[in-house]
Amino acid sequence: MTTSPISERLALGAMLFGTRTDEATSFALLDRYLDAGGVWIDTADCYSFWEDPSGHGGQSELTLARWLKARPGVRDRVKIATKVGCEPLYPGSYPESSEGLSADTVAAGIRRSLERLGLDHVDLYWAHRDDRSSDLAETVSAFGALVTDGLVDRWGYSNTAVWRVERARSFALNAGTAAPTGLQLRYSYLQPRPMVRDNDHDHRFGWTTDETLDYVQSNPEFALWAYSPLMSGAYDRADRAVSSAFEHPGTDRRLAALDRAAGQLGTTRSEIVVAWMTGGAPAISPIIGVGSIRQLEIAVRGAALKLPDEIRRDLDAQW
Repeated sequence: MTTSPISERLALGAMLFGTRTDEATSFALLDRYLDAGGVWIDTADCYSFWEDPSGHGGQSELTLARWLKARPGVRDRVKIATKVGCEPLYPGSYPESSEGLSADTVAAGIRRSLERLGLDHVDLYWAHRDDRSSDLAETVSAFGALVTDGLVDRWGYSNTAVWRVERARSFALNAGTAAPTGLQLRYSYLQPRPMVRDNDHDHRFGWTTDETLDYVQSNPEFALWAYSPLMSGAYDRADRAVSSAFEHPGTDRRLAALDRAAGQLGTTRSEIVVAWMTGGAPAISPIIGVGSIRQLEIAVRGAALKLPDEIRRDLDAQW
């Protein structure tokens, strides 16, 4: 078993910081992540509206701002990603009514996020989900303008069909503005049965597919980030069963392969999953949403783990 620094292999998900995860715990997780060599921290302007009595988001960004202020010099060691597009227009209005991706919303959204974060720019700005009520060329131009203005280093799409991302990329390249260079979607070693995904997840195009993997591998400028990579602890916790969408023979084969790998390397299933994702082709950056140091340590060990070739072949063969 060999290990390597985690560097930018992981992203720390800050979704529940400042709501379900209290400030002291959030700070402890951020400190440990930084000490382990972590770089990326992922949040959104809408985090976490469903947990806060106000019905609006912003709590995560504000918590990160207080952590950054309390740790002088840390900003130079981390990269911050946030999102726009899913903040409810009024409490209880999501998903029917949310901010969307009009040019005005994108421009106003980054300024509100920067104000909450206490920053002059973010390293990556995500379109949180597709908004087909807004003109796509207008949305692309708005994100490109943020890069030109220095408010955003780069931008990407979350929960969006690959064909829409490619169309946005074409618009950007033709207009001579900054094109998207990232995708953030749900992914893990276990996969649900085809055509049940929309019943198990609230973003229809929020799943990584073979087409997504091929697209990223064919466009190496694209980074692929994966949320829910550890399926809320289902790999290692008996009380966290996977949903019925994952009940098929392939799941049994893949769990058996994880057991073989974990047994050979003396690790947990979750560590194997993280190592499989970060060391694959294309490499995938798992977004780890954790509520305890122990959970974070598992993810850190997985990101630092390099799987032997024979174990990776066994894991891949179950697909």
